[in-house]
Amino acid sequence: MLSPVLKPQSSFAFRLAVFYAALFVALGVQVPFLPLWLAAKGLDAGAIGVVLSLPMIVRVFAIPLATRGADRHNAMHTVIVIASALAVLGYGALGLAQGVVAITLAYALASTFFTPLIPLADAYALRGLSHIGRAYGPVRLWGSAAFIVGTFAAGLLLDVIATRDLIWIMVATLAMTTAAAFPLSPLTLRDVGPAKGLPFARDLLRDPALLAAAAAAGLIQASHAIYYGFSALDWTTAGFDGGAIGALWALGVVAEIALFAISGRLSIAPTTLLMLGGAAAVIRWGAMAFDPPAALLPPLQCLHAFSFGATHLGAVAVVARRAPAELAATAQGYFAVALGLVMAAALSVSGVLYAHWGSFAYGAMALVAAAGALFAVLAHRLARGT
Repeated sequence: MLSPVLKPQSSFAFRLAVFYAALFVALGVQVPFLPLWLAAKGLDAGAIGVVLSLPMIVRVFAIPLATRGADRHNAMHTVIVIASALAVLGYGALGLAQGVVAITLAYALASTFFTPLIPLADAYALRGLSHIGRAYGPVRLWGSAAFIVGTFAAGLLLDVIATRDLIWIMVATLAMTTAAAFPLSPLTLRDVGPAKGLPFARDLLRDPALLAAAAAAGLIQASHAIYYGFSALDWTTAGFDGGAIGALWALGVVAEIALFAISGRLSIAPTTLLMLGGAAAVIRWGAMAFDPPAALLPPLQCLHAFSFGATHLGAVAVVARRAPAELAATAQGYFAVALGLVMAAALSVSGVLYAHWGSFAYGAMALVAAAGALFAVLAHRLARGT
């Protein structure tokens, strides 16, 4: 088997938390507010949906190349640094792009470098933290906390700067991510047994429980497509200002952080977490489809702890349990690709759904989540051998 060598162990979790924080500050600006920037650049709802689906398409080839290369050359830290730096250049090119075609091409380029970062970070974290006896959730929560900071800060900035300037905030946060990647401890794997080789990578695709879990996580996460792509626009139309929108997004992530904080003390099977995530998503999007009053939005946002948080924890735990250590990044990459394919399909039609149905499009997302919950039940049964 392979065991990671960490130098020094005492600072590993701290440096990893800082990197997660920087990475998710960037996401906190990008995820809720990139659609507003695209709208300010003149793209309609249909075009926005197509552009937002690009990262999910690009990751199909970008993530396997990055993660398999990181495993094959035992260079996970190096690949993280390179991908972070190139993402800065990609988003800089996006900021200078004009017109739908140029924006689409620039965003595809930026996504090629950015999309591998999360599966690489998760594989890096799960390998290193398990070696020093630390749980994943309590370290990963700093990324979620930073997401709140990025979202809330961008919401406030939106009230004082032009929407078209938001892209440069994204570029600046990605530069912070690159700076935070350099101090990470390289995970040098000391070979203490026979190498397993490439056949394990193929075997990952023959594991029925892993495939069912991938389908479950992909569908449940994809049910967030309308929320990710159009909640800011929907709430802006309803009269919410940038600060209120940022606060609503932040509330959902606060709930997610609470789950991550206690996850190390929970003895819940990964597939059970997937089932909880699917059930919460069905309730959340079913309620959002009926344009709930403002008073109901905070409790609905708290369901993000399960619709996203429990689903994410369950997904990474399934991969960590069923993949060999020397293919940790590859397995996380395959899983990310599976999630990306389903999310790409959801995002590509989300613009059409929202343009025709408005908030009632959340009803379609509730159906997608229900399908994901059924696959989670299947994964649970397969994992238990029943």
